[in-house]
Amino acid sequence: MKRVLIYLFLLLPFNLLAQQTLNLNNAIDTALKNNFDILIAKNNTEISKINNKFGVAGGLPTISATAGDNNSLYNLNQKLNTGDEIVRNNVSSNSINAGISAGIVLFNGFKVLATKEKLNSIQAQSEIEFNLQVQNVIAAVMATYYDIIRQQSYLKIIESSMDVSSKKYDIVTERNKVGMANEADLLQAQMDFNLAEQNLKSQKLIVDQTKTNLLQIIGVKQFYEITVNDTIFIDKNISKDSIFSFLDNNPEYLSAQQEIKINEQIVKELSAQRYPSLKLNTGYNYTYNSSSAGLNLLTQNYGPFVGASLLIPIFNGNIYKTQKNVALYNVKNSELQKESIFMSLKADASKAYQSYESILEQINSQEINYQNAAKLVNLVLQRFQLNQATIIDIKTAQASFENAGYMLINLQYAAKVSEIELKRLVYRLSY
Repeated sequence: MKRVLIYLFLLLPFNLLAQQTLNLNNAIDTALKNNFDILIAKNNTEISKINNKFGVAGGLPTISATAGDNNSLYNLNQKLNTGDEIVRNNVSSNSINAGISAGIVLFNGFKVLATKEKLNSIQAQSEIEFNLQVQNVIAAVMATYYDIIRQQSYLKIIESSMDVSSKKYDIVTERNKVGMANEADLLQAQMDFNLAEQNLKSQKLIVDQTKTNLLQIIGVKQFYEITVNDTIFIDKNISKDSIFSFLDNNPEYLSAQQEIKINEQIVKELSAQRYPSLKLNTGYNYTYNSSSAGLNLLTQNYGPFVGASLLIPIFNGNIYKTQKNVALYNVKNSELQKESIFMSLKADASKAYQSYESILEQINSQEINYQNAAKLVNLVLQRFQLNQATIIDIKTAQASFENAGYMLINLQYAAKVSEIELKRLVYRLSY
């Protein structure tokens, strides 16, 4: 007995640590730090920031250094214009070349500026998509969090119904002992209680699985037991105008706008290829050549150089023109895509608001139905105790109570989901 108590004492702190109360704010804060989709989107944003440099666009000078040392051995047969002839075998020579050069584009049809603007738009788009991912994750966390509350509410209804089944079974058992209840009623009461017990266990499993889903979304590295003590509070002050007036704040729509800008800059980049390109080059070269035989035994030169190169495209099979025409169609497609996204957002917002408005109207009447169903169960149970109602009457009242409860909870959850979706669509989801 002492050993058992010691084990229980040692395990108690771990059990207490394992059980953690989680509220919505903590869940969202954890998700913003650990969610994999958010971390990936954040990394993509950092990549776009790193790439958004003037040098990547080709606007900065390029500097390079070269060096080489070559040794060779050869047979020499050389006739000079003076009539002399040099013939020697195993002639050795050495050639050393070194230099540093720099170049900068002075003009290339403003391609550098177009590329830099494209990189600006890509960075802006990645930041918008990061915000979109954050909103999506917050919406997923909130929907799953409130789903836990919904499933726990189901559990409470089942527990209440099971309590009625237990009382019903006790009453029938006592009546059977004194010969006032037949065997069929006793078996039915036993079956009803066992079914309620099975439903309770099944619902507990659903609650635990929903909690695991939440832990997966928020990105914890090790699953643990959590406790959620909360209710579903619905914001009933959302107006239709406040939604449709701010749909252009949706990150998906803003991202589509940036896609148009990106494609427009690509058109400018391709157009620039048809203009002359002027590049300034400068540097310093060193050359050393030596030979053990021949006309030139030693050559050495070194010094700076400067120059410019001009490239004028004349004809390349209309490749540049073809690429530009394709890019122009990509601009048109991105514009159509933006319009399509906005129409989809309007349709989604309309359906979500219709659902939100309709559900709010149903919740008030369903609350009354649920209260009446609870009263009906208590009333029928009292009548059953007085032998004024049958076991079927209780079972029917229980079914009405459970259905009314399920419907009320589902309506509350559906209204909350519609609220979350409406706020997500206009980028106003907060917690």
